[in-house]
Amino acid sequence: MKRYRSAFTLVELLVVIAIIGVLVGLLLPAVQAAREAARRMSCSNNFKQIGLGIHNYHSAYKGLPVHGTGTDRPAGQQIYAGDSNGTSINRRGSFLISVLPFIEQQALWEQISNPLNVKADGSSKNPPWQAMGPGVARLDYGPWATNIPTFRCPSDPGTGLPSLGRTNYAACTGDSSVMSREGTVFVHKVSSGATMPYTANNQQQAERSRMVHRGMFILNTKMKFRDTLDGLSNTVMCGEIATDLGDSDNRTSMPQNDSINDKAGHGRRECRKNPRYMDQFHDPERPQFWQSGANPSVLIGRGYRWHDAMHFFTQVHTILPPNSGICTGGRTSNDSMVTVSSRHQGGAHVLMGDGAVKFVTDSIEAGNSNTRMVSYHTSTPAPGSPSPYGLWGSLGTRANKEVIDEEF
Repeated sequence: MKRYRSAFTLVELLVVIAIIGVLVGLLLPAVQAAREAARRMSCSNNFKQIGLGIHNYHSAYKGLPVHGTGTDRPAGQQIYAGDSNGTSINRRGSFLISVLPFIEQQALWEQISNPLNVKADGSSKNPPWQAMGPGVARLDYGPWATNIPTFRCPSDPGTGLPSLGRTNYAACTGDSSVMSREGTVFVHKVSSGATMPYTANNQQQAERSRMVHRGMFILNTKMKFRDTLDGLSNTVMCGEIATDLGDSDNRTSMPQNDSINDKAGHGRRECRKNPRYMDQFHDPERPQFWQSGANPSVLIGRGYRWHDAMHFFTQVHTILPPNSGICTGGRTSNDSMVTVSSRHQGGAHVLMGDGAVKFVTDSIEAGNSNTRMVSYHTSTPAPGSPSPYGLWGSLGTRANKEVIDEEF
């Protein structure tokens, strides 16, 4: 008598495989969503650590860490110059440098704040690097290329050259990008086009500064919590940013095509008139990317240098809604309008003045984005005027009597 072994038929096996495939297809999105939720929570925790570091710094030194700190610039050099200076950092150090000792990065802080006689490749340097480091783009200065986990969002995959140490967290300088490249060190004299330093005795210059420097951070200026008259819980102190991946993302890269940004700063001037000016250069089939031929800069990418205080690297403005494309003059020597962005779905985190971390959606009410921004060139609006950019703009201003009485 023959015995037959029981087994799946080919049809049954195919049915089982099909069922497994369907189940995997159903479960995979849920697994991915759970993993992204965990990454988003980790990102929020990193931001909270930075917020605690800022508050501890304020308790210790009676002021916020200066955004635009470090050794003074060489005589006659603008603050946005000197990327490769072998000695001075040119007062371009970001607020994140000063936060280092308060986020368990004391060893790195000691390297930066003291003379360092070691190059990035481990060889000795004589004479040593001076305290607070050299120019922000020096590859041979080891601390600048250090990646700090607390400064990175786990959802952002950016890594490696041409960036140095990346950051996903930046200082909020308000609802105007005017003079965000110079802060209170220099201001352009409207009548002659020349530059002059701000002085406490010059009423006209001081008024212009109040018109355009409306955020909790002002470049090269020591700010205090008491300066935030709208209340710390109503004011954005820092914002999340996505770092550039070299894929022509219009949120993270700077076009170099002269037809978009000519050398005279045409794009910069047009952006002041209309923050949506550069939307016309977005790819119509892929709105989040620049059109073909934009030729984004290889070396200038959003978040490429955690230690650099310039707008494109560690600043955000509350003008355009989260994850909008940037508006720029094409160089770091031109003001750039940069908003918060992230690799999360639907929005980005912000750090409020009181240390709370909130997730702001792309659809937050932002007024009329085509409205001309605050500019001393037009002397309007007057200092202390409400932001023209709705709820989003008012969250970025520190002293305009714009108190938020609802959850956002």
